[in-house]
Amino acid sequence: MKTIEWKNGKVILIDQTKLPLKEEYIVTDDYQRVAEAIKILSVRGAPAIGVAAAYAVALAAMKSQAKSTKDFLDELGEAIKLIGATRPTAVNLFWALERMKEKASANSHLAVSRLKRVLKEEADLIAAEELEMSKKMGDYGAELIADGDNVLTHCNAGALATVDYGTALAVIRSAHNQGKKIHVYADETRPLLQGARLTTWELMRENIPVTLICDNMAGHFMSLGKVDKIVVGADRVAANGDIANKIGTYSVAVLAKEHNIPFYVAVPVTTIDISIPDGSHIPIEERESHEVTGFGGSQVATEGVTVANPAFDVTPNRYITAIITDKGVLKPPYDKAIARLF
Repeated sequence: MKTIEWKNGKVILIDQTKLPLKEEYIVTDDYQRVAEAIKILSVRGAPAIGVAAAYAVALAAMKSQAKSTKDFLDELGEAIKLIGATRPTAVNLFWALERMKEKASANSHLAVSRLKRVLKEEADLIAAEELEMSKKMGDYGAELIADGDNVLTHCNAGALATVDYGTALAVIRSAHNQGKKIHVYADETRPLLQGARLTTWELMRENIPVTLICDNMAGHFMSLGKVDKIVVGADRVAANGDIANKIGTYSVAVLAKEHNIPFYVAVPVTTIDISIPDGSHIPIEERESHEVTGFGGSQVATEGVTVANPAFDVTPNRYITAIITDKGVLKPPYDKAIARLF
């Protein structure tokens, strides 16, 4: 299932805010529309955000009317600034924008028409590389999943969070494709219910057994011995192996530690940010209060109540059993394992 693709000069994105009730697509040649899609979570998941950002830059390039390379690069810089302001936590966004910026700079000697094609080709390459990374993660991670395992996951880290295949769900998909009989517990993932809406939708389409549970049920099922492994994705990994993932991940990790359940994180290497020493330096996005006070247009909380709505939390590396990447499975000490990748 393609989450993002370029076709006939336009970017096509599945609108994740409409799932699972409607399968609708955003089709646009406007980079600002792609930026808005990132901001409002029509496209979400760190790898998918990165690819969408790269294609948004390519759209900005294609639509530019600049005649000189200098004017073109100035316009591109403004577009990159706007796209970069959409979401602060997912490092793939900034990684992809920097890569596109560097590509433009390295080819600034070319005519504007040729430079536009170079940037489109670079965005295509980023998308292709992301898909390959997802498949490699799945292969490495599947070795950690045993036949008969019950696997819990939090938020959506599947094909919808990437170009195709996924991060955490790549591990589950690969294990399933190997013939292992596995069952998934999917946390609903408040407040926007990505687990309920997206993870279950993906797994049911592929006939992978899944049971939906509320976020506050995870500890209960762990205490009953019904969870064998936990696999999640992440939006940023610090140089020491601390991770930022969807709010609620930290609670799941602490519970896993208490119950001696392996807690795995699946990410492409592009999600590792070696410029950040530990999780305390990861910027945490604060989202609008209406996401907590209601859902689907219906108010459920008392009018005027004060709301805190951080989109992510940080899980310290001491709670993480292993980090599954496209370059292999990393084990503690994570600072040394991560340093060897770079």
